[in-house]
Amino acid sequence: MPEPIEDVTFHDEDWYAEDLADRHFVGCAFHRVDLTEATSRGATFVGCTFGDVRFNVSRHTDSAFTRCTFIRCNLFEAEFTGCKVIGSTFDRCDLRPLTVTGGDWSFVTLAGADLRGGRFTGVRMREADLSGADLTGATLTGVDFSDAQWRGVRLSRADLRGSDLTGLDPTAVQRAGTIIDVLQAAALAQALGFDIRD
Repeated sequence: MPEPIEDVTFHDEDWYAEDLADRHFVGCAFHRVDLTEATSRGATFVGCTFGDVRFNVSRHTDSAFTRCTFIRCNLFEAEFTGCKVIGSTFDRCDLRPLTVTGGDWSFVTLAGADLRGGRFTGVRMREADLSGADLTGATLTGVDFSDAQWRGVRLSRADLRGSDLTGLDPTAVQRAGTIIDVLQAAALAQALGFDIRD
């Protein structure tokens, strides 16, 4: 395993299509770095800051971005498969369209994020902060949203089938055309105080 790169700042670097497999960064800062079409498998970023970084069409597999901060980054058509993004924050980032398959995004902050048309499938997002996020038309299937913060979220036409919606107050979100399954409908009805009888 290569030695981790610690507390290094990278400015205005061109890492276009860079292969970041098994690279390890701790406490590093990336400013205006071009990671367009970059790939990572088994890479780790711990406590790193990304400012104005381009992740366009990048592919990340079994990598970790834990306790990282993303500020004004562009993740157009970025894909994350089996990645850990625990405790990270996305601030004023371009996240459309983002594809996330599997992995653990618990405690992530996506407050106010524009995630219209995004795809999150089979992801763990426990206690994620989604308050004020726009998830219109997004696919959010098989996701563990237990104890997530939902206030002010736009869920119109979103597909939530198979996801854990524990803590979701349907009266606190925009939900026109939101797709849920029968079990979810029963759980939400009970949360609203309905007595369901056959």
